Amino acid sequence: MLKSIYIKDFTLINELNIELHKGLNIITGETGAGKSILIDAIDVAFGARAFKEQIKTGTSKSLIELQVKLPETFPLELLEENGIEPEEDNTLIISREILPKGTRSRINGVLVTQNYVQEIKKHLIDIHSQHETYTYIHPKTHIDLLDNYGDSRHGELLKKYQDLYRELISSKKEYELCKSNSQSLEQKVDFLKFQIKEIESAKIENTDEYSELIEERDILINAEELKELTYSSYSQLYEQENSIVDALNNLEKKLIKASEYDKNLSHIADVIAESAISLKDAATELRNYSENLDTDPQRLDEIEERIDLLDKLRRKYGTTLSEILDNLEKFKSELSSIEFSSDHLNNLEKKIAELEKLTLESAKQLSNSRQGLANHLSDLIMNELIKLEMPKVQFKINITEKNDITSKGLDEVEFLISANPGEPLKPLAKIASGGEISRVMLAIKTVFAKSDGVDTVIFDEIDAGISGKTSQAVAEKLSNLANSHQIICITHQPIIAAMADQHLYVEKVQNDNSTESKIVILNEEERIKTISKLASGSDDEESLNFAMKLLNQAQNTKLAGI
Repeated sequence: MLKSIYIKDFTLINELNIELHKGLNIITGETGAGKSILIDAIDVAFGARAFKEQIKTGTSKSLIELQVKLPETFPLELLEENGIEPEEDNTLIISREILPKGTRSRINGVLVTQNYVQEIKKHLIDIHSQHETYTYIHPKTHIDLLDNYGDSRHGELLKKYQDLYRELISSKKEYELCKSNSQSLEQKVDFLKFQIKEIESAKIENTDEYSELIEERDILINAEELKELTYSSYSQLYEQENSIVDALNNLEKKLIKASEYDKNLSHIADVIAESAISLKDAATELRNYSENLDTDPQRLDEIEERIDLLDKLRRKYGTTLSEILDNLEKFKSELSSIEFSSDHLNNLEKKIAELEKLTLESAKQLSNSRQGLANHLSDLIMNELIKLEMPKVQFKINITEKNDITSKGLDEVEFLISANPGEPLKPLAKIASGGEISRVMLAIKTVFAKSDGVDTVIFDEIDAGISGKTSQAVAEKLSNLANSHQIICITHQPIIAAMADQHLYVEKVQNDNSTESKIVILNEEERIKTISKLASGSDDEESLNFAMKLLNQAQNTKLAGI
């Protein structure tokens, strides 16, 4: 529901800030005063094409800002996907600036595209005007209107079909992907098996094996030099005359002698003694190492061969043995997946055939339900049109079967009408008369009011080309629709204006330098004068009495619940 409209420097409006009510909001004013400017501004805010010429002369930009309360049926995911959060009172602030070189739209401060605002509009507002393409005229909307009107049983049939259709499409996509992959599967399988065999045949059990082999190879290659170096080190430490151990033993004896004179030296003697023991142990280890170190050409050949094998694997499958083993698991998993895909492809073929059968059956059930709905709704809409003084009208919701199923089923749905006897049924878009199309839209909206999810409807000059008697029927229908929806309606008919819950008046103010359109909300006394002038062009006593009579009549009609 539109709660308020703020307009600044848009066409003939300097600045305007008005609040709109629930129920029937009527807009009247003299011809040329700018009544449609308000509707144009709302439409522009909701993404309609804007022009730099709409910027008021002498100003740099226009601003339109709407405060909109969201209906309960609004799909909040539309906001979430763009990072938009409604205000605490579940409202949106939709604004648009018109600049000489373009426009900017925001929803709750977030910059958005015009396409996005237009998508939001579909769930918030219908605008029906002589210059606007009617929402209900587009055949693409008709099937959804029909389905939305259906009862819970129809809803279950629709959901069942949609679920089956989605599963069918998903399975077909999966099948095509598997099929395209299968063309290279045979070569892929052979290559994977070769890779797996090559790695497994190496029998890698220890991920540190490579570094250990390198270390062992270095020792074997340098065994003779290692023998010499370790044995000479042993000799220097312990075996030869005046060895390091002997020298330490002599030092120990001297320090023991010296400690007889100074006990403080005894701990140094102990350190020397411990060092001598440690070096003697080291010398023993060096001697054992040198004596046990063996040159083994056969073992060296085995190591070189093993290192060459591992280097080959490292070049192909990973720099470390851990990476090679990880890739081995990946190859096994991929091979398993491919072997599974072959069976999966066959299973998918069977699944798709079964889903096609079930989906077609479901589509036919849905078509039958739609046909029943279409017949019922055609009668309802025709009755509404008859009430709106179109007694010879014929209306039909036509359903034709397509060759292939789509996300909507097997059906194409279109609203057809014949307004005059002898004329064939034609699409709604072929209706020539502005008065007729307005009434048709009102009738359709009346029937679909509770199912289309949009709670604000704008009718621009709905009374074009209709008589006084028809005006009464239109007024009553608007009032009835306003019980469940917010209606904004421009009219020239006093009968319709009298039915308003809120009456807005547009007047053009001119002086030597400028022209401005102003919109004011009328009080009861102002309404009487305005309706009087609408009826007779005068506000004399007779006209005023007639206006009061119309207002009383309208009040009684609303109280009666018509």
